[in-house]
Amino acid sequence: MKTDNKLIGAGLLTAIAASLCCITPVLALIAGTSGLASTFSWLEPFRPYFIGMTILVLGFAWYQKLKPKKQIDCNCETEEKPKFIQSKMFLGIVTGFAIVMLAFPYYSSVFYSKAEKQIIVVDKSNIKKIEFTISGMTCESCGEHVNHEVNKLTGIISSNASYENENAIVEFDNSKTNISEIEKAINSTGYSVADKKEN
Repeated sequence: MKTDNKLIGAGLLTAIAASLCCITPVLALIAGTSGLASTFSWLEPFRPYFIGMTILVLGFAWYQKLKPKKQIDCNCETEEKPKFIQSKMFLGIVTGFAIVMLAFPYYSSVFYSKAEKQIIVVDKSNIKKIEFTISGMTCESCGEHVNHEVNKLTGIISSNASYENENAIVEFDNSKTNISEIEKAINSTGYSVADKKEN
């Protein structure tokens, strides 16, 4: 029974570790501590291993739980009902939680509001477009976090950050904000601007 509890605990830990790099930006957003967003990005290269370990550990836990018990011929008392923490229902809850954690990078964008901005452009010659090369982003959540911070600035027309391309393309009104303010907003997320070029 103690082995089952250890397996369940290990499964939970590996599932959380697998998505920690993507959960942290959302937690940082909720807590209002933007700079902590990239804290666990170093875990991202290990994500496939954590996912594999989670599947193996929970698979073995289910095997242990579902394998037929040996029947012993005796007039002993029947086995007492297991505690909730040792039940199939608890293992099912843990497995469901692990699946939610492992899938987190694919739905994390729902935590970032898509507020519609009213943009008034007085002079089209003030519209500038710049591409920032950003290091440290590991999933869609990171890109959403950068977009969220940049869109807080006045004069931002659009911000499109991509962790796959390791960049953010920002269109802005030069009379209301400037490149250094945008760079400061990106760096405040914990990811860092490595290069920039105007388009």
